[in-house]
Amino acid sequence: MSLFKKFVNQTRKPEGFLGKLMVGGMNSGHSKVADWGMSHLNDTSASAIAELGCGGGRNAAALLKRYPDAELTALDYSEVSVEKARKYNEKFVSAGRCTVVQGNVRELPFEAESFDLVTAFETIYFWPGLEKCFAEVCRVLKPGGLFVICNESDGMDKASLKYEKLVDGMKCYTEEQLAEALETAGFSDVRADHHPDKAWLTVLAEK
Repeated sequence: MSLFKKFVNQTRKPEGFLGKLMVGGMNSGHSKVADWGMSHLNDTSASAIAELGCGGGRNAAALLKRYPDAELTALDYSEVSVEKARKYNEKFVSAGRCTVVQGNVRELPFEAESFDLVTAFETIYFWPGLEKCFAEVCRVLKPGGLFVICNESDGMDKASLKYEKLVDGMKCYTEEQLAEALETAGFSDVRADHHPDKAWLTVLAEK
């Protein structure tokens, strides 16, 4: 495997030295698409938030600033990501507003109906068994809670589809595929927004 392929495969589960480089790059490289995704939350209130596939923790910090009275739990199944996210959010962790845990989205380590808002930025490409993972998200959301997915790919852009062939286990989904999986998982209201100039996609699903 070439060094480039080894590096881009770190997007799935960052590990070791290359994983640390990747996680650091995620915080800056994904910031614009994440902020665009968060702009869809202008009319949403939340006191308990789960940030799934938290990577380096930048988006967790942005959510905590957006919701100054909320508490947030960030989850990732990469030990490297968990370490980076804790360090990035050290002041929020010390203040008791942020908890960072290692875990798998197929079996979320949270009680049912724990969160008002669950977010997933640039991560569902790697979730194993999408309907099962979405059902877990639905389980931990409170009734009326919101699940927000934000992807740089709409499942049809050539650049991202090229990376599907390079990154093991990566799958880019279309709006229709996501809506079907979300509805099967138990979500009742699913809506999507495409960026006017890019392949970016935000999907909002209400329990």
